[in-house]
Amino acid sequence: MKRIFALMAAVCLISQVSPAADKPFNPKKVKDATAEQVTRVEPLSWWTGMKTPLQLMVQGQDISAADVSIEGGDGVSVAAVHKAESPNYVFVDVAIADDAVPGTYYIVFRNGKKTFKYPYEIAAREEGSAERKSFTTADMIYLIMPDRFANGDASNDSVDCMDEKAARGEAFGRHGGDIQGVIDHLDYISDLGATYIWTTPFLADNAPQGSYHGYAASDYYHIDPRFGDNALYKSLVEQANAKGIGIIMDIVPNHCGTEHWWMEDLPFQDWIHQFDTYTGTNVAFSTNMDPNASKKDLYIQESGWFVPSMVDMNLDNPYVLKYFIQWGIWWIEYAGLDGFRVDTYPYNEKEPAAQWCEAIINEYPDFNIVGECWTSSIPQLAYWQGGNANKDGFDSHLPSIMDFPLHDAMRAGLAEDNPGWGQGMTRVYDILSHDFVYHDLSKMLIFPGNHDTARIGDAVGKNPNRLKLAMVMMATMRGIPQIFAGDELMFVSNNLRDMNDHGGLRVDFPGGWEGDAIDLFTAEGREAQTHNTDGLEVPKGQAADLYNYVSRLFQWRKTKDVIHDGKTLHFMTRDNTYGYFRYDDDDVVFVYINNSNEPKNVPWTYYSEISEGLKGGTDVLTGQPCEVSDATVVAPQTALVVEFNR
Repeated sequence: MKRIFALMAAVCLISQVSPAADKPFNPKKVKDATAEQVTRVEPLSWWTGMKTPLQLMVQGQDISAADVSIEGGDGVSVAAVHKAESPNYVFVDVAIADDAVPGTYYIVFRNGKKTFKYPYEIAAREEGSAERKSFTTADMIYLIMPDRFANGDASNDSVDCMDEKAARGEAFGRHGGDIQGVIDHLDYISDLGATYIWTTPFLADNAPQGSYHGYAASDYYHIDPRFGDNALYKSLVEQANAKGIGIIMDIVPNHCGTEHWWMEDLPFQDWIHQFDTYTGTNVAFSTNMDPNASKKDLYIQESGWFVPSMVDMNLDNPYVLKYFIQWGIWWIEYAGLDGFRVDTYPYNEKEPAAQWCEAIINEYPDFNIVGECWTSSIPQLAYWQGGNANKDGFDSHLPSIMDFPLHDAMRAGLAEDNPGWGQGMTRVYDILSHDFVYHDLSKMLIFPGNHDTARIGDAVGKNPNRLKLAMVMMATMRGIPQIFAGDELMFVSNNLRDMNDHGGLRVDFPGGWEGDAIDLFTAEGREAQTHNTDGLEVPKGQAADLYNYVSRLFQWRKTKDVIHDGKTLHFMTRDNTYGYFRYDDDDVVFVYINNSNEPKNVPWTYYSEISEGLKGGTDVLTGQPCEVSDATVVAPQTALVVEFNR
């Protein structure tokens, strides 16, 4: 048998819970049921009226020797029992009739003369759950790394059952931000104009170091107690929804952490990818569509580990795939989620990952899923979007993709003062000229930066004018805009030597911790700020000016159908400016980006195929009437945004 390369930690008691999912496990609740006989059952609960068949993964000492049945009423029964390679697991197919009565059922295990029971909740599905809506081009997504956002409950900064304790002074340590911190600042996010929040993972991550980011899950069904618990996460969704904000869960089916509880006893040896010596992925995404690629390279790409602390899951194992399908659906139904972002999407085996997406959409037809497909190659990126006309016939069923090529072009172009041929704003024009490659432009996530890339503030040289240009493009281009928390205030890395250093760019949000010298969540704090997140001096009031600018843009954008669904017409120039129109039958929005160091006259006559006859415009950024002509001058490093009614 191949060797697993990591020391596995003891399982935290948070994984022993009742089927209610948000209450501590109580071994006295059911006679004869003990944690030794049934350690866990996942999914934690289920619902009537679901399309997705239910398969329980049951773990317990020598549980495979027991006969399994279900008691508690009519309509719920065992359809089949599958043994794993480990005697400590069984997989139980549960049949739930259309007329099954919601309530508590009992999974009954009989092993000779010994009988024990485990309570399992089959709840009534919420009315309209399957028809839930998700994020679209009408939305703006606000990305939060919770550990660095706000500490709403200092009592959970360190907990006994999790190895890593709080260390706010360490760049890669846990700083204490949590779910309550997000709840406490929902108004700030709403006022900015955001309508969705994407948080990096809240799930339990018991890595001995670097656990703050949450991408190495040690339990897929429980919130890390240093963030809160399942019930509080559900409350976050409810409170955000009440303010018109949806919640997107960041999920990672590609890998778990080496501290995941099942690593001490795998159900099957091929539950994960194992090698004789540590083998990392070759990150050769092209092997998925390259007709010349070797099978060996493809195998290493999808089976190699992401990093030594993150175990690569084997979605080709049908029980693993079923586990992750149900896991995704369980969280949507339990917490009332509004969307998924899938981490490291191309690292998964592509066919099972496509089945996963298809299963989620089958249960929730309007649910949106965006995959992180990190490539600068436009054809390779387009390959991963569901419905794309791929030559090999592959369909990912993944609705949305992250537009990394636009991200790269915009950041590079904004940083160039004296661009050569094809540089500056021409980079953005060139990227958008490839839009013919994509299957669905409305399902592309556009962003100036995220938690894995250098801060946009660093990319534009800490220039607030160029940061504003980035935000104008985010608010007016095709696709679904996403802003990383703090970018609206021009946060920059506190690591002056390496702006891509994760610990440095994932800075704390000033005001999120008791005792912070300044609170940027408040208007007063933004007016008073005199130093940026790298500690260097900035003009007083700069943060307030930036926040108000971004808020005006995205509050305006909410009701502009022409931005959500309109077409784009853009014009080529090579003077570090960029002019484009978003238009439909009723409205036209004109955007002129002057990234140069000189004032520029708008070439309005050159735009005559669409500009002719447009009058009575309104400057979006000032709210004042605005007529545009060849005499209109746009100041250096500023934008003009004008809306017209046809």
